[in-house]
Amino acid sequence: MNSKLTMVLRILMGLIFVVFGANKFGGFLPNPELGESAGSLIGAIINSGFMWEVMGVIYIIAGLLLIVNKAVPFALVLLAPMVVNIFLFHAVLDPAGLVGPSTLVAILQIALMYAHWDKFKGLFS
Repeated sequence: MNSKLTMVLRILMGLIFVVFGANKFGGFLPNPELGESAGSLIGAIINSGFMWEVMGVIYIIAGLLLIVNKAVPFALVLLAPMVVNIFLFHAVLDPAGLVGPSTLVAILQIALMYAHWDKFKGLFS
């Protein structure tokens, strides 16, 4: 994959996760309208007293690693389960939200893993 394209995708994904990670602490982005099941799940995560914050820390750390181009494969491994859950959350509980950021981060994750495939292929052999 073109190194300039990879850089743009990496920085874009990093910025998305830093912003959404910081939002878990600051709440500066408006909350989207969610259906009952989706709202209940998010409410349970927030009310756990720790999971929402743990997710925020992981988002910020991995996002910063992507932005500064350090330990990119590690950042992608950290984000992989998050990205799968974001995508499935919207696919199952909030299909209207599937078209936006959830699909974008899934595409970015796949593209960046492909760009760094030499680091990941051992996991799949």
